[in-house]
Amino acid sequence: MLERKVADEPEGTLRADGAVIAIRGDIVDARFTTEPPRMREMLEVDQRGVLRTEVASLLDARTVRAIALGPTDGLALGTPVRKTGRSVQTSVGPAVLGRMLNMFGEPIDAKGPLEGVAHWPIHRPPPPLSLRRVGSEIFETGIKAIDVLCPIERGGKAGLFGGAGVGKTVLIAELIHNMSGKYQGISLFCGIGERLREAEEFYRDMTAAGVIENTVMVFGQMNEPPGVRFRVGHAAMTIAEYFRDERNRDVLVLIDNIFRFVQAGAEVSGLLGRIPSRVGYQPTLGNELAELEERICNTASGSMTSIQAIYVPADDFTDPAATHVFAHLSASVVLSRKRAAQGLYPAIDPLASTSKILTPGVASERHYRTAQAVRDVLAEYEELKDIIAMLGLEELSETDRATVAKARRLERFLTQPFFATEQYTGMEGRFVSLDQSLEGCEAILSGDLSGLPESAFYMVGGLDKVLERAES
Repeated sequence: MLERKVADEPEGTLRADGAVIAIRGDIVDARFTTEPPRMREMLEVDQRGVLRTEVASLLDARTVRAIALGPTDGLALGTPVRKTGRSVQTSVGPAVLGRMLNMFGEPIDAKGPLEGVAHWPIHRPPPPLSLRRVGSEIFETGIKAIDVLCPIERGGKAGLFGGAGVGKTVLIAELIHNMSGKYQGISLFCGIGERLREAEEFYRDMTAAGVIENTVMVFGQMNEPPGVRFRVGHAAMTIAEYFRDERNRDVLVLIDNIFRFVQAGAEVSGLLGRIPSRVGYQPTLGNELAELEERICNTASGSMTSIQAIYVPADDFTDPAATHVFAHLSASVVLSRKRAAQGLYPAIDPLASTSKILTPGVASERHYRTAQAVRDVLAEYEELKDIIAMLGLEELSETDRATVAKARRLERFLTQPFFATEQYTGMEGRFVSLDQSLEGCEAILSGDLSGLPESAFYMVGGLDKVLERAES
């Protein structure tokens, strides 16, 4: 009789170390009869299955406050809670390639369970300085506007800044395609607060482009609790560290959107009862962001490069979320709504975008000189726009008209058809090497191509394609 009774009772009831005493949205308080858990330990709550939570604060000698990492619907006071003795973990291993995962490393793509994976904690310290590999090298993306004006550092962090609808996610999809083709590396896409539609479309696009086998996708979706969106970035970093340190692979980590990581942190902070800081953000914003960002670096085993989409609230670059992210970046790619409205894609603002490695010491002297000349011409054109609008192009001096002609051709030359948008535009995507990009910019700056129509420069690859279109 005793054996039958034990078998019929829920497992959690027998192993309970404590019980739920308060529920506030996605925050759960639990009191323990045994020694309480440590900070960041994972707890399991027996709620129609298992609800996983993470200890966020210790209230007294027996009571803890935890962040729910799943829905709390139907959770009741007195529900049994048990300690796990470990922090939240995620799946790592070759089997995660080509799969879509949640923050626990569990597949969400209906392709069956993962085979032969290990489990690593999502909270890991960054590599010590003695193990980091220092050196500046350009990470060639094949996108003209980025490679020429704001080159990305291999092993560095680049931000894609822009408001809603200016092309951040499309640019990330193109970078994944080019990374897989040129570097034969691993691409890891981390969707923080992604819409369900975007996640599904992105998965289909990567499959159609033939790069899914070297890509891992980790999602904390928009409909999930703030605790999941707050921790999914740490889970993605753990998977990236596995491929860098254990498999000696170069890894490209793409995060869309780092602002939603900050936003989730603000939600969690508010639920925990912390006093908000400027503009309502959490007082620990800088520390939480640094804890995630400092894990991105090169080691002797391999490189980890990160490109992060950053939503800028109301296009205000003084917002605390944007300014804190700026401090970690080696390159800033600013996407302009004005250029997107003009049909200049990628809608990269050439004057606002910057890179710390665009110096003669890292980039070549030719690259530095050409990039500065392009910026000078485009800046002069920007100053002349008001005069052109009021008086017309005919009122400009001959020198200024030549500057305008070069600037308009440069603007169009820096556009490019993407592999990621072939099915929508009908234009074949182009990968343009840095040398080809510089060659085209130099030819335009010299004035040798002033006789060609502006349309010949729009949405093409290198200089050879410009000449082909001009002839036709």
